[in-house]
Amino acid sequence: MQIRSFAHWFLIFAVPMAVLPSLVRSQEQMTRLDREERQAILATVYDDIRKDYYDPKFHGLDWAAKYAEAKEKVSKATTKTEANLQIAAMLESLNDSHTHFIPPLRSVREDYGFFYQAFGDRCFVTHVKPGTDAEAKGLKRGDELLTINGFAPARDSLEKMKYVLNVLYPQIGLRLDVRDTAGKIRKLDVMAKEKQRPAILTGVDRWRAGLDREENLRQAQPAWVVFGDKLMILRLLNFSLTDFAADSLADKARQYSTLIIDLRGNPGGALNSLKRFAGNLFEEDVKIGDEVKRDKTTPVVTKGKHDGAFKGKLFVLVDSESASAAEIFSRVVQIEKRGAVLGDVTSGSVMAAQFRPHTYGTRQVLTYSVELSVADFIMTDGMSLEHTGVIPDEKILPTQQDLAAERDPVLAAVAAKAGVNLSPEKAGELFPFEWPRD
Repeated sequence: MQIRSFAHWFLIFAVPMAVLPSLVRSQEQMTRLDREERQAILATVYDDIRKDYYDPKFHGLDWAAKYAEAKEKVSKATTKTEANLQIAAMLESLNDSHTHFIPPLRSVREDYGFFYQAFGDRCFVTHVKPGTDAEAKGLKRGDELLTINGFAPARDSLEKMKYVLNVLYPQIGLRLDVRDTAGKIRKLDVMAKEKQRPAILTGVDRWRAGLDREENLRQAQPAWVVFGDKLMILRLLNFSLTDFAADSLADKARQYSTLIIDLRGNPGGALNSLKRFAGNLFEEDVKIGDEVKRDKTTPVVTKGKHDGAFKGKLFVLVDSESASAAEIFSRVVQIEKRGAVLGDVTSGSVMAAQFRPHTYGTRQVLTYSVELSVADFIMTDGMSLEHTGVIPDEKILPTQQDLAAERDPVLAAVAAKAGVNLSPEKAGELFPFEWPRD
C-alpha cells in the first residue's frame, strides 16, 4: 500500500499514541494564541508559493482553495504538531520534491540512532550509532526494515516518511519489524536519544553550532584514492565545489586512464558547481539542459576544457539517495555518451529551489522556513528527472549480506572494469563512514 498524503501520514503515525504511549511524545493542547500563530504562519507559506512558485498554474491546483481548506483544518487542529502537518500537507499537494515546510524550532531533538535507505525495492539499515538504544536492542547494519510503526517503508515514499519522523512529527521511540540476514523476523522498540537545544540561540550557542557546521563540512569534502596510473576513485558527497576545487580535481584525474566518480548519497548542490565540474570532462561546450522558471527559460551550458579536459574512461556510481545536481550530472554523462552510470535508480528529486527563512512574533520570536521550487530542469532529451530519476546503464546492488559485512561490491565491480583488482571488502574500507556532529 502506497501512502502519499500527509493526512494519511498523520493518521498512521498517530496510531502509536493509543497503542504505544511509551513511544510517543505527549502533545500539549493548542491555546488561542497558538492557533493564531499557526494561522499566520500558514498565510505566509501560502503567499510564498503564490508569488514565487515556478509554475503559476500550480499543476492545475486551485491554490486559493487549497489555502482555504488548510486554514479550516488548522482551525480545528488540537495540537501544534497537527497544525504543522496540515501546513505541510498544503505544500505536499504540489507533489514537488523541493517544496517543504520547516516548522518552528523545537527545544528537543530526537536522534533515533540509525540510518536506513532504499536499495532496489527494499529498505535496509545502513548504519547504527554506537552507544544508542538501537544498538543495545540489537539493531544491526544490514537488517531489513519491514515496518516502522506498522507501516512498510516503500521506495517512492521513504523520503516523506523521514520528513515526517525527523521534522514534522518526531517521536521518542519507534516500533520496528526487522528481518536479519538469517531471515529471522523480530520486533524492536527503539528509543530515541533526546537532545536539548535552545529555541533562541545565544552567542555561545551560535559558536558551538558553527564548530559543528565546520566539522560536518570537513566530513563532506571530496575524497579520493588512486591505483597506480590506472584508476582514480573520487567520492563527491555534494556539489558545493569552488571553481578552484572543481578544476583541481580534474587536473588530478588527468593523470589516470580511468576515473570513477562516486555520487552515492550525494544530495546535489549548486548548479554552478555542477557546470564547472562537468566542463572538465568534455572537450567542447555541452548543453546540460534548460532551467524553466515562472517567467523565462534559461539554457544551461557547461564550457568544455578542450585539450585540458579529462579524456579517459569515466564511470559514475549512483544510488537511491543521489539527488538533484547529482542526477543531472549522471544523466548528462549518459546523454552525451561520455561514460557509464552504474548502481541503483536515483532519487528523482530534481528542481531548483530557494530557502525562505521567516520569523513570527516580537518578544518571543519563532523561526520557521519554506523551501520552494523556483524552476524545473528539463534535460536535452526533453525529459524532466523529477519523480523518475536516472536509470543506470547497469544496475548493481549490494546484497543484505554485503551491507551487514560492510562490503562494497558495486565499487569493486566497477574497479574491475578499469583493470583494478579490488575486493568488495577492501572497497568497503576506502571511504569510512563518519557520523555527523550533533
